[in-house]
Amino acid sequence: MNNDLIPYIIRFLVGQDTSSDHLLNRIGYTSKPNEMAKYSIVIRPSGFFDADVYGTDRAYPSLPLKEWEGIPLLFGEPTEELLEESDTLVIHADIIASTYFLISRYEEMYKRKVRDIHGRFPGRESLLFRAGFLHRPIVDEYGAALRSKLRQMGWRVREPEPHFSMVNLTHDIDEPFEYRGWRSFARALIKERKSPFKAFRLAFSNPVNDRFYTFPRLLDWNRSLRTAIPDRCRIIFFFKTPGKASQDAPNYSLKRALYRPLLSLVRNNGVEVGLHSNYSASLRPELIAEQRRLLMTDTGAEVDANRHHYLAAREPEDMQSLISAGIRHDYSMGYADVAGFRLGTSRPVRFIMPSTRRLTELVLHPLLAMDCTLDRPEYMGLDEDSALQLCETLIRHAHRHGGEVSLLWHNEYLSRDVHPWHGRLYRNLLRLIQSMEEEDRDVSSENEIVVNS
Repeated sequence: MNNDLIPYIIRFLVGQDTSSDHLLNRIGYTSKPNEMAKYSIVIRPSGFFDADVYGTDRAYPSLPLKEWEGIPLLFGEPTEELLEESDTLVIHADIIASTYFLISRYEEMYKRKVRDIHGRFPGRESLLFRAGFLHRPIVDEYGAALRSKLRQMGWRVREPEPHFSMVNLTHDIDEPFEYRGWRSFARALIKERKSPFKAFRLAFSNPVNDRFYTFPRLLDWNRSLRTAIPDRCRIIFFFKTPGKASQDAPNYSLKRALYRPLLSLVRNNGVEVGLHSNYSASLRPELIAEQRRLLMTDTGAEVDANRHHYLAAREPEDMQSLISAGIRHDYSMGYADVAGFRLGTSRPVRFIMPSTRRLTELVLHPLLAMDCTLDRPEYMGLDEDSALQLCETLIRHAHRHGGEVSLLWHNEYLSRDVHPWHGRLYRNLLRLIQSMEEEDRDVSSENEIVVNS
C-alpha cells in the first residue's frame, strides 16, 4: 500500500485547515499493542486491507450496518476503550477502511459485473443507496466525530464553521442548438413532419433564437451568485469534441463561425472550459488525450477539467487516462440514476486507484445533482417540489461540513419550452445558496462584534 495513503485519509478526516503534522502524529492506525501508547487516539484496523481479505467477499460490508456515533459504519465495531496505562483512546470503529471504501470507488472495482447499458455502476446498486445513506456525506460525519474525540482527549481542534468551500455551476454542452443546418432541416421536414417553411426557419434563422440557446440567460442567473461570492463560485462549460458513437450525436465543431458568439460569451463572462469527454472515450479512454488537445486548439483555453458524457466513467482504472492526458480535476462523480454523495463526501478528494491502492494527483469533485436525474421516469421521476426538497437537503449537508456544491444543468433543460420547471428549480437553488451565504456573513459579523466587545 502507498505509504502516504493512510496519512492522507487521516488528514482528510480531520480536515486540512484544522490539522497540523503534530496533531496528525497523535492519531494511529494499528492493532499492535506495543505501538498504541505512542498515540492519543488509535483507530484499530478491521482487517479490510489484509492481503487475504482485500478484494474478497470478506471486504464487503453486510447489511444492516452498525452505527458509531449515529453514523453508519462499514467496517469494525462501534466500541471504544481507554488504555489507562497510556491514556490512549482505542476506537474499534474502522473509519479509515470505511472512508477508503467510499472515496476510492472500491465497490465499483469489486462489483465489475454490475453495470447498466452505458457501462455505468448504477447508484441503486450501491451500498450507499441500499443502506439508505446516499443523501448523507458520512465520510464528513466521520471527520466531525473524530475531531470531537480529539477534543475529548484534550487537543485543541477547531470545528470548521458551516460554509461552502466552492460552488461549481456546471453545464454540459451536449446540444448547443436544437436545429442548425441542412441535416436538421431534413430531420424537421421528414422525421418530424414540419412544413417546409417552418423546417427552414428552424434550421436557418438567427441561431440566438434557437430554444436550446439559453446561454445568455443562464449566465445572467449564474452571475448574480458569482457576484455575491466571487472567490468561491466558478462557472464551467463542458464542451464535447466529435465522436463516432451514436450517443455522441449531435457532433459539433467549435471552429465553425456559428460558435463564435458562444465562445465570446465564455471569454467575456469568465467561464472556464472543461472537456466533456465523449461516449467514444468512455469506451476507449485512450482517446481522451487527443480530445483535450483538440478542445484546447479550438477554444484557445487551457483545459484541466473533465466530465464524462452520460457520466459514463466506467471503470476506476479508466481514470488513469485522464491523468495521462493532463486532466487534474474530474466532475463526473455522481450517479446518473439517483442524486446524492457518490463518494460519501461533499468535499473534493484525491483519486485512489482501488486496484493498486495508489494515491494519485487527480482530484474528484462530488456531483451533487444533475437535472435529468431528478425528473426522468427511468431515474428518480420527481416532481418540482420533491426535487427542490431533495436538492435543498443535499446542499445543506454540504454547507454544514464546509463542502462543495456542484450542480449540473444542461442548457436545453433551462428552456421553458423544453422543460416546464427546471429553469425555475435551478434559479431557486441559486437563491438558496446565496441566502445561506448571506446568513453566514451575518453570523460572522455578529460573532466579530461579540469578540471585539
